[in-house]
Amino acid sequence: QVELVESGGGLVQSGGSLRLSCAASGRTFSRYRAGWFRQAPEKEREFLAAINWSSDNTYYADSVKGRFTISRDNAKNTVYLQMNSLKPEDTAVYYCAAGLTRYTDWGQGTQVTVSS
Repeated sequence: QVELVESGGGLVQSGGSLRLSCAASGRTFSRYRAGWFRQAPEKEREFLAAINWSSDNTYYADSVKGRFTISRDNAKNTVYLQMNSLKPEDTAVYYCAAGLTRYTDWGQGTQVTVSS
């Protein structure tokens, strides 16, 4: 089990960029897959992006493909989500998650607000 703490959220204008970070505790994190999700008010949680432990494979939801990039630095136990060309509909609480085969550990979330 790992503890995850997201940071980097905030208020940004439409078309702007943000970089979210997810810092993990625990020596096993480097072997975990990691992902980013978001949840907007009154909407279901939405998968955004995932990365395997070695960064060989990444996956993206169609809604963010080409705008968001997931990456990780296992030496720093950190996963990142670079978000470009942000839109007001990207406004949500963003969560990172990790696990060996499924997402078992979740962060507390960081708010991202995109103004029009």
